[in-house]
Amino acid sequence: MAIQSLSPLTSFFLFIFTFCTLVTSQAASFDDRKVYIVYMGDIPNGEFSAEKLHTNILEQVLGSGGSSSLLHSYRRSFNGFVAKLTEDDAKKLAKIKGVVSVFPSQKKQLHTTRSWDFMGFSRHVRRTRHESDIIIGMLDTGIWPESESFNDEGFGPPPKKWKGTCQESSNFTCNNKIIGGRYYRADKSFIPTDIRSPRDSEGHGSHTSSIASGALVSKASLSGLALGTARGGVPSARIAVYKICWSDGCPDADILAAFDDAIADGVDIISLSVGGSFAVDYFNDVIAIGAFHSMKNGILTSNSAGNSGPDLATVTNVSPWSLSVAASTINRKFVTEVMLGNGEIYKGISINTIELKDKMFPLIYGGAAPNIKDGYDSSESRYCWEDSLDKALVAGKVVLCDEVNNGEGAISAGAIGAIMEGYLDTAYNFPLPVSCLGPDNRTEVLTYLNSTRKPTATIFKSIQERDEQAPYVISFSSRGPNPITYDILKPDLTAPGVDILAAWSQGTTVTGLKGDNRVVPYNIISGTSMSCPHATAAAAYVKSFNPTWSPAAIKSALMTTAVPLSLETNTDAEFAFGSGHMIPSSALDPGLVYDAGEIDYVKFLCGQGYNTTTLRLVTGDGSRCSKAINGTAWDLNYPSFALSVVPGKSTIRVFHRTVTNVGSGVSAYKTMVNAPSGLEIGVEPNVLGFKAIGEMKSFVVKVKAKIDNNSTNMMASGSLIWDDGVHQVRSPVVAFAVQEE
Repeated sequence: MAIQSLSPLTSFFLFIFTFCTLVTSQAASFDDRKVYIVYMGDIPNGEFSAEKLHTNILEQVLGSGGSSSLLHSYRRSFNGFVAKLTEDDAKKLAKIKGVVSVFPSQKKQLHTTRSWDFMGFSRHVRRTRHESDIIIGMLDTGIWPESESFNDEGFGPPPKKWKGTCQESSNFTCNNKIIGGRYYRADKSFIPTDIRSPRDSEGHGSHTSSIASGALVSKASLSGLALGTARGGVPSARIAVYKICWSDGCPDADILAAFDDAIADGVDIISLSVGGSFAVDYFNDVIAIGAFHSMKNGILTSNSAGNSGPDLATVTNVSPWSLSVAASTINRKFVTEVMLGNGEIYKGISINTIELKDKMFPLIYGGAAPNIKDGYDSSESRYCWEDSLDKALVAGKVVLCDEVNNGEGAISAGAIGAIMEGYLDTAYNFPLPVSCLGPDNRTEVLTYLNSTRKPTATIFKSIQERDEQAPYVISFSSRGPNPITYDILKPDLTAPGVDILAAWSQGTTVTGLKGDNRVVPYNIISGTSMSCPHATAAAAYVKSFNPTWSPAAIKSALMTTAVPLSLETNTDAEFAFGSGHMIPSSALDPGLVYDAGEIDYVKFLCGQGYNTTTLRLVTGDGSRCSKAINGTAWDLNYPSFALSVVPGKSTIRVFHRTVTNVGSGVSAYKTMVNAPSGLEIGVEPNVLGFKAIGEMKSFVVKVKAKIDNNSTNMMASGSLIWDDGVHQVRSPVVAFAVQEE
């Protein structure tokens, strides 16, 4: 075929096409680059040119054009740079000597303090103007009134129903947000550091109050951690403060005095993140007593379940007329990295805001530094207990400790930081930089320490990561079964109680420990003390829409709309999470409620062996126990079902229940039963028809359970759901083995 020549015009267009194709190809390659951070650790000793060093490193990978990719050099506090790189370039850079890590620079978004959003309860949920009429009684360590969380801007005067007072002093005044403040110390045994007013000098009360009802505060954080908008569940509600706890504890006498006042003052909900070390008989328990009288007056008491988990039967606030709240995680966690002198990095758990600026410090094992002068040996100093360490050996070093403690021993000995062995599901604050490692990593650190002539380490500031397994009940949260009444399931539900950012007292420090000088407006702490006010706020939210609902009805709405958690990450099942993880917005429309009043609890107490004389003292009326008023635990109109069985023996229990329609006027509910092996659940009738709101229908649940002696699981978890196509009213049905007495 003959070669045909191209005209000049054709050649020109071909040139343009070829050029554009080449440029487009190069641009596509250029667009594959992303912004990466190249971290190189501490600043080199002596003078150095950061830009020159970083350009030289880039040119090792990118060639002579490396300088054009350099965007920024870190050079004041640590060494590193930012550059535009392809993924392959980043991998090559990561292998260069002197480079610690290379990772993409991702865009972060401003977040809330997360716990409310995690439950699907955003700041934009439907609210009612009556929310500002709700008064929450906070029985705690007091409150820090100057906190922005308690700003009363936009609030009118207190509701007319309020009959309380404010014990004002030279250091405390109320406002239209904090409408009441009292403090109690019946024995007058104040210690010098106590603030004799409702003012909070511990931090705990300010924290719980702001979780329940704090105002929206933007850019709240603990030294940059958990940065976002702090807010309570019902930010328009009022707070009445009852200071019952001091630096040495919370006297029973004062707890009951606070209940006495709060009920008379006209609060709508009582929140009490306090409990004993173990459960006691209902009427030897001031909290159960106070909550009973609150219930009589239409006030729900929200209680923390306790922090004595993960052992079973450790739940402490167990009265059926109060709400018992376990603690679970949200989808964030805080990790603190430790770097050894050999370059190894271990990821531990803690909340550390103290920056060591990547400087390496000598590393010493606590067991190698006993305070012999004062009679301690290595069997004690290995745990870094207070006074057990030799200051001359530990001062200015990072100390390795064989358990998690509050850090006082390490900081008092002059340690610059501590590496501790302990639980990895809860992050704690310490007065010095601390990272808590698992046993395997701790062993590796000790091996390095013992095999190196001059071992060194540093501890970085904590960073926030996403916890993909959340929610799960945390290890410290107290578990069931109910040690007082086996067949009333406790705790009732779970709510966020881990790594919660909320208001803090500026009359103390982050930890309140000696050597800690950090005074902050917001702090991150964990406990069922934090989950309790979440439930308190949810109850207040429901009550703001349904002011005539009884405490039992509100409690039922929260329990039957809760979501059960995964048994893979919650092996203690309902003993850990009760009815499930609370969903406040769903509780606004539960469909049906299991209601109960004083007479129902009197029947229950008769069945528990209380006599007429005792009950008349409690109720203040003519209540008496008889065959007609002698209910079993299975007949209390409770939103959950529990039965204890003897291993190897078949047990049948019959539960009588009544539900009240609060959903659609005309509706029909059908039963949905989930019964695993070893559990048979029958419901009669299995359809409930309603013609009006407020109508009540009764039914009977017959449960047959058998748990084998050789079973690896001494618990069987099922459920009963009433479903009308719109609402699913769910109750757990739990059988568990107990040894025959």
